[in-house]
Amino acid sequence: VQSKKTAQPHTNVAIIGCGKGGKALMEMFTGDVLVHIAGIAEVSPTALGLPLAKKLGIPVRKNFHALLNSLDIDLVIDVSGDPTVEAALLNINRPDMAVIGGPNAKYMWQLIDAQIRAQQETEQQLNKYQRLARLHVKEAASAVSEERTRIACDIHDGLIQTLVGLNYKLDLCQTLAGQDSSQCLDVLAEIKTQLKSSIEEARYVIFNLRPLTAGHLDMISAVKNYLQSFEAQTHTKTVFRSEGQVRALDSKTKIFLFRIIQEALSNTRKHAKATQIEVSIDIQNDRVLTSIVDDGVGFDAEKAVQNTFTWDSFGLRAIIERARIIGGDATITSQLGNGTRITVESPINRPRTKTSTRSPRPVLSLKKSASHTRKNRHG
Repeated sequence: VQSKKTAQPHTNVAIIGCGKGGKALMEMFTGDVLVHIAGIAEVSPTALGLPLAKKLGIPVRKNFHALLNSLDIDLVIDVSGDPTVEAALLNINRPDMAVIGGPNAKYMWQLIDAQIRAQQETEQQLNKYQRLARLHVKEAASAVSEERTRIACDIHDGLIQTLVGLNYKLDLCQTLAGQDSSQCLDVLAEIKTQLKSSIEEARYVIFNLRPLTAGHLDMISAVKNYLQSFEAQTHTKTVFRSEGQVRALDSKTKIFLFRIIQEALSNTRKHAKATQIEVSIDIQNDRVLTSIVDDGVGFDAEKAVQNTFTWDSFGLRAIIERARIIGGDATITSQLGNGTRITVESPINRPRTKTSTRSPRPVLSLKKSASHTRKNRHG
């Protein structure tokens, strides 16, 4: 017949010392079904591990002899660092009880402590990445929502308003048809001109809806084609320059930079009254610099950042958010009468989440500028 002790499914452990080592051992053994911490011996009332022992309901005694004599102990681990305790344990003659003490015990709890710290750091990093992932999903959803809003505004402010005006003129033609045929023909000529403009407007909106998807990621060609179409539709001269290897960019960065360029040019078409727009993409070793510069009327940057309507209607928020999603920063420089410069600096294969030791730069930097430099630019 087996004794009660040998039938126990776990090992009874007594820990001598409730400092850093004892605390590390409790953290390791807690939740282990094969180990039961039967008690702890500690003489100091301020030992580091006492709050944890109390929380876990582990009995604590001041005299380790009383602890060993009162319980059926299978294993004693001495992490007290007290030579007197170590010598006393060596004199205990109990073949049914193992003793780990001295340098061996210290080495063991140091390994355990290092393992616990590594696990905690891993959990912290995992939580951090989960928070960043949730933020990315939120920002991506926001970018999609703003893209839909922008498209809706393009259609409402341009095409729909023109069609409403044409409807009124058609009503006028119906009235004039039986009264003044000459004036009716003049109105019809105006309608024809406006219809042509509406068709161009519709083509522009449709062109902006064309996706730059994973199956078509030749970003440089896409930008060139877009600028050609933009120039043909708006009669605004465009200049494009690119340097570096575009294959260094991942798909996500290509798509978002293309959308940033689209948004910037759309804003220029609506507000800037520019005669020329310069776009450049400079792909370097660890970053890509994208800039869009126009010679339009500009705007007061300081007032824009304080005005929610201007901030949204000028498309600044969409540009900023898209830059953030790819781990980059956007700088917008403008002044009334001196055009606008938009610069986006984004990393290449080096997400911001891996460089958390540096202080994050501001998402938006708005500066006044008397003029834009025109050096070293060519079409």
